[in-house]
Amino acid sequence: MVSFEALTQYLPEVAGPKGRRLSFKEKATWTLFTLVLFYLLGRIPLFGLGENALQQFEYLSVILGAEFGSIISLGIGPLVTASIVLQLLSGSGIIKFDLTSHEGKKKFQAVQKVTAFFFILFEASVYVLMGGLAPAATFLGTSIFAQLQFILIIQLFVGGILIMFMDEVVSKWGFGSGISLFIAAGVSQSLFIRAFSWTTSPTNPDIVTGAVWAFFQSLGSENIIDAALLLSSIVATVVVFMLAVYAQGMKVEIPLSFGRVRGHGIRWPLSFVYTSNIPVILVSALIANIQLWAQLMQKWGYPVLGTFNGGSPATGFVSWIYAPNIMQKIITWSMTPGDVLQALFYVGFMIIGCVVFSYFWVQTAGMDARSQARQMLASGLQIPGFRKDERILEHLLERYISPLTIMGAITVGFLAAFADLAGSLVHGTSLLLTVMIIYKLYEEIAKQHMLDMHPMMRRFME
Repeated sequence: MVSFEALTQYLPEVAGPKGRRLSFKEKATWTLFTLVLFYLLGRIPLFGLGENALQQFEYLSVILGAEFGSIISLGIGPLVTASIVLQLLSGSGIIKFDLTSHEGKKKFQAVQKVTAFFFILFEASVYVLMGGLAPAATFLGTSIFAQLQFILIIQLFVGGILIMFMDEVVSKWGFGSGISLFIAAGVSQSLFIRAFSWTTSPTNPDIVTGAVWAFFQSLGSENIIDAALLLSSIVATVVVFMLAVYAQGMKVEIPLSFGRVRGHGIRWPLSFVYTSNIPVILVSALIANIQLWAQLMQKWGYPVLGTFNGGSPATGFVSWIYAPNIMQKIITWSMTPGDVLQALFYVGFMIIGCVVFSYFWVQTAGMDARSQARQMLASGLQIPGFRKDERILEHLLERYISPLTIMGAITVGFLAAFADLAGSLVHGTSLLLTVMIIYKLYEEIAKQHMLDMHPMMRRFME
């Protein structure tokens, strides 16, 4: 019988560069190539698709890095779901991985890939068989309908595999990660269209859809309510953008010295948002999956997670994890005590979810105090005035990493929820993710450019 370890050796993967450091030009080329490919795949429609019941969930498609109705309708959903499940199993101790060793990390990555394969096939089957992406109703009851369902599942499976490998390409050959890149690409496109589009509304040809132009149009026609709503959306977007950049730029710098070189040292930066955008990605993907499942189960006749009315959650659990536009209700004088309770529950859910996933991510991604201490000692660094001992360094780092993990998660959870409640131009989580992703990408590009420009710095980093 073939063991699981032997099976994982045959899993396809993207080989990374061996024995050399990639230049800035190479990384930029692979990143741009993958981004263009992502946009092209989003324009390839599914063959045999009749009804696209998922198209009403546009904001979910942005969070999932998907284009419902195209070959990449699954987006990053299966990859993030696999990561969530594995982190929960690992964090609860049901499945144990020795992430301090190379073999343990390799096994964790292999299990994660197998889990991702499973969820790609599983979610593709659910989308098609439960009617989210279905063949034309004219074929219902015929053998052709079943054949078209199978063809749709195969196309979705292929698209999911392509997204998984594109994520590996970016992670190994480009800047950042593919998951982050795909989210930022989708959100940036949506934000630009909603802010500056010159197209007119289908229901009212006299009104443009771009919020900036619609605001001035409303002022010109003395429509104060619409102008106030548009202005609040624009202001909320700008405020969240600025707060996210400010939080991302905050750091705690720990002074360290080189044990063998007297008088020389560096400052080891620990970001205030220690786990970056990972927790809010996981929480958003969890909410997106719950809402998609709820909608599909309602259509199937089992609304156990709640019901939808006109594409928006109406009752049940899904209505509590859906953010009401509080600013709109304040301006229109239509806010109720139920809206306040729903808003508070949503904020609490986002914050608690971010804290939980942030803690699990620190443990599974090698960002805990012990792993950081070992990395510093391996680089020849130590605390000035203290002897070179891993336990001392770990104890010092623990005083910073644990509070940063919690406070950073609370901050990103609150900002994402605030953007949603204030009615920003795009989904709050999407906006926050994009700001943090682009900021992180900027830092990585700047670092790579510095290494290419200064050979001495490159040798030091090696």
